[in-house]
Parts: sequence; structure tokens; C-alpha cells
Amino acid sequence: MTASNIRFLGVLLLWASVSACASARRTSPNRTATGITPTSAASASDLAAMAKASADSARLPYTETDVRFMSGMIGHHSQAIEMSQLVPKRSTNASVLILSERIINAQEDEITIMRRWLRDRRQPVPAERATSVATMPDGHQMSGMSHNGMMPGMLSAAQMQQLGNATGPAFDELFLTFMIQHHRGAVSMVLELFATTGAGQDETVFKFASDVNVDQSTEIARMERMLFMLRLERKSP
Repeated sequence: MTASNIRFLGVLLLWASVSACASARRTSPNRTATGITPTSAASASDLAAMAKASADSARLPYTETDVRFMSGMIGHHSQAIEMSQLVPKRSTNASVLILSERIINAQEDEITIMRRWLRDRRQPVPAERATSVATMPDGHQMSGMSHNGMMPGMLSAAQMQQLGNATGPAFDELFLTFMIQHHRGAVSMVLELFATTGAGQDETVFKFASDVNVDQSTEIARMERMLFMLRLERKSP
């Protein structure tokens, strides 16, 4: 057999092999994009699990700093809610009432997100309502903490008592002053998170922290205007 005949025979064999594979693919309607044909509900479930694992592995990993941030922010949000819950019985200012309702609704939803994030990663989940003078979890401190070891912006027990004892316009002024302090502390925690190498890259942490930065910075500006007008009214004869 000549060399040309051998090459021709090889081409025929290759063509037959490709045609057989194409035919097999056309006659296998259950074949998946991965090339694996599930033969039962169990194998289909395995494929779904493999796809999810593959997607999860593509996500950027979370860090210990992310865990501390999410855990600490639960306590931080809890105090803002506690402060806001004082408003209905101590204020008649419509703007302050609306603000407090907005804070409660937004931060309760965010606490749910943070608790779920921690739980999904088998991390300790703080209590539903942390103490009003919460510190960072597990004794960790952030560099922006005040001298008394509390998270940035957190009210002391004395400040919480002062707020709880006030009523009327005096309460409104204290509430706005203390909530500005509180929001600024939350923003500083976000900035510190993003300044830490490797932190804040997890998808949920990044979105949550970014939202806190934007939302609370916006509310700070709004509260500063409210406080200015309130003080102006109190000074007017």
C-alpha cells in the first residue's frame, strides 16, 4: 500500500470517528453543557451542587476583618435602633419622627443581612439586640475606637441616659446631635474596613459597607440641616 493510500485511509477513519461523536450528541437530548448526561434525579442534583460550588469558588474570599466588621456593625446598628425607638414618646417634631422611622426600618433590614452573612459562613452571630454600649466582638479593637473601647460613634451609658431623660425640643436637639455622632462613627468603620488590605472584597460585605457609607453620609447632611433649623427656632423670640 502506497503512502498516499495510507493517508487517505487515515482521513476516512478520522471522518467516521467525528461523525459517530456528532451523531451521539444529537441523539442525547439530556446531555448537559458540561458533557455529562444525568441518568437520575440524584445525578442532576450533583451537577447543580457542582455548579454552585464552582460559582462560590469564583467569589473573592472574606477575611477576619470582614467578620469583625459585620459582627460589630450589628451592635452599632442596634444602638441606633434603640435611640430611634425613644422618639415617638419624647418628640412631636414631624421631621424627627420620620427620620427615626427610616433609621429603624433600614437598619433592621441590614441587621438581618449581616446575621445571615455570618450564619452562612458558620461564624458566631451576635444577639438580636446587642447592649446599648457595645464594643467590638471578641475583644478586638479598631484603630478608630475611642479611649473607652467602644466602637466609633457609639453613645456611652451616660449619653443614652441623658437622651432618655429629655423631651420635646431638647430631646430633638440631643437626638440629632447624638445620631450625627453615631452615623459618623459608622462611616469611619467603613473607611477603615476598605483601608485594610484584602478586606471588603466579599460581594455582600462590599455592597453593604458601600450602602452604609452613602446612606449614612446623606443622613448626616440632612440631620445637620435639621439641627441648624431647630437651634435657629429655639433662639427665635
